[in-house]
Amino acid sequence: MSKFTAIRHSKNSAKKSVLRNRVAVVAGGLGIAAALGAGAANAADSGLMSLSANVGSTVAKQAESQAKAVKDAKVAAAKAKAAAVKAKEDAAKRAEAWVKPVEKYTLGSTFGLAGSHWSHNHSGQDFVVPTGTQVHAVHHGTVVKAGPWGGGDGPAYGNAIVIKHDNGTYTQYAHLSQIQVQVGQQVATGQQIGLSGSTGNSTGPHLHFEVRTGPDYGTGIEPTGFLRAHGDTV
Repeated sequence: MSKFTAIRHSKNSAKKSVLRNRVAVVAGGLGIAAALGAGAANAADSGLMSLSANVGSTVAKQAESQAKAVKDAKVAAAKAKAAAVKAKEDAAKRAEAWVKPVEKYTLGSTFGLAGSHWSHNHSGQDFVVPTGTQVHAVHHGTVVKAGPWGGGDGPAYGNAIVIKHDNGTYTQYAHLSQIQVQVGQQVATGQQIGLSGSTGNSTGPHLHFEVRTGPDYGTGIEPTGFLRAHGDTV
């Protein structure tokens, strides 16, 4: 082999070696890129799955919260409706009830009792209470008498009130220190109508209470038995 041929052969070998190295580098680069691309893709997939799970959890919690709010609202509405029904029933019961004319008292002179204080036998039941004690209507009705001189029944009663009730009976409240209703007024069961006193023919502070079959004096019936018959303990 000539010197020139040897040199040319050496140059060709060097070119081939460089070319193989470049191919290897390019192939390696492509492999690295492919590996990096696959890693990025995997990371992206993982991130999307995590985001999807978080969104799903948030939506589920919101749905659960809304469902609870709707349930609570229904429960509250049902309770309010039940309370309204009960209040209406209680009001109806109170309207039909009969109550005592005063709360704290001592029973005094009874119905039919004979004595020098009355021209005839005692026409009602006395409830001994201090002056200024609240006096209540024993049942709902309409005021038919209210004023001094027994509201027209006579001076012995002092300041008095007579109420007509829906069952055709009447009740009278006498010797009052103050009258707080007027003729024609509608009163409710238990409503305060005046204050006790000692006006008229009275030996001391008390409420004279009558149950009558008519509006005027002389129609009285035994009041404590009447109240007991209508469910009120006297």
